[in-house]
Amino acid sequence: MRTILITGPGGSGRTTVAAATALEAAREGHRTLLLSADRTDTPGTALGTATGPVPTEVTPRLGAWRPDAAERFRQDLTAFQTRAANVLDLLGAARLDAEEVTPLPGAEELSFLRALRDAALSERYDLLVVDLPPLPQALALLALPEELRRYLRRLLPPERQAARALRPVLGRLAGVPMPADWLYETAARWDVELAAVEAVLTDRNTAVRLVAEPGPAGADAVRTATLGLALRALRTESLIANRVLPETAPDGWLSSLLAQQRKTLAEWQESYDVHPVPHLGHDPHGPDDLTALAVPGVNPATTPVGWPVTDRLAEDGVLVWHLPLPGAIRDELDLIRRGDELLITAGPFRRIVPLPSALRRCTVAGAGLRDGELRIRFAPDPDLWPAAGR
Repeated sequence: MRTILITGPGGSGRTTVAAATALEAAREGHRTLLLSADRTDTPGTALGTATGPVPTEVTPRLGAWRPDAAERFRQDLTAFQTRAANVLDLLGAARLDAEEVTPLPGAEELSFLRALRDAALSERYDLLVVDLPPLPQALALLALPEELRRYLRRLLPPERQAARALRPVLGRLAGVPMPADWLYETAARWDVELAAVEAVLTDRNTAVRLVAEPGPAGADAVRTATLGLALRALRTESLIANRVLPETAPDGWLSSLLAQQRKTLAEWQESYDVHPVPHLGHDPHGPDDLTALAVPGVNPATTPVGWPVTDRLAEDGVLVWHLPLPGAIRDELDLIRRGDELLITAGPFRRIVPLPSALRRCTVAGAGLRDGELRIRFAPDPDLWPAAGR
């Protein structure tokens, strides 16, 4: 399935652009689902058809869905209480009724990720248009599956589950109870679900489109978002410049705003595939207005972002790891090697990435930022590197 992730600064019109993108794709013949994280029915207002917690048919080839995070959280908690019934009874804990449960912080994001997974696995559609939350919440959401999986593996390593028969003995030796089977089973199930979401986000058929109004604030938001996406190895397929004023704008304050937009558009066109979307003079409402926006259609799948390792052992005695980080600033970069992982900090973003197998037998020999690409040099460790490779 082809997936298009759409986000942008709050108030940039990303939900309207997502709705217009889904409508255009359906008209092109794609069986399309618009999945929205919007709490209010902004997609329904734009499409002219109310949307809600179950997929709604907008046209024969277009469906729209706004998952109910609160209901999903109630279902998950009820299922968790059922699985942990013995532990709760042992502790004398009173169970919560579904009616009294309200979502906890983070529950909405997890529910939306599960909905994204379900939609991507559906055979009813061949295109998924995802209306993500505004920046920077969208960047945190995209990072969540990988981060949660890493936490689960650190807290409940899968290999420990294999020592099931030894747990009672280990518990007596340690003097503390060992984790129960249901806890490992729950962690394993969550790991599978998060892995499925991560597979959708990193699939070569998944693209990211940014929506922003051309201007200083929009330019700053796009620059920051591009860096955050690049650190996740996600490429910005296109940049939708929304609410662009007509060139015939009258003199006065509108002419100053138009000049500002021209300047920003010229800068964006040097680095992005920019698609200007005209300002209609009113908030878009209904299929006719969405058609008038003339958003880009569905493009062929792009080449996925690669972080290649080049062999320069013969020339310089090092291996070089290339990480594209457009928008990165040298003084805001930091690298920390921890075992077989590398902690990368780029501006406000941080990610822990596993080292490619060849680099795990090396030591970091230096790094440099050139033309928006971070190049990390690794020198072979004589104690670990094969003799034939010296």
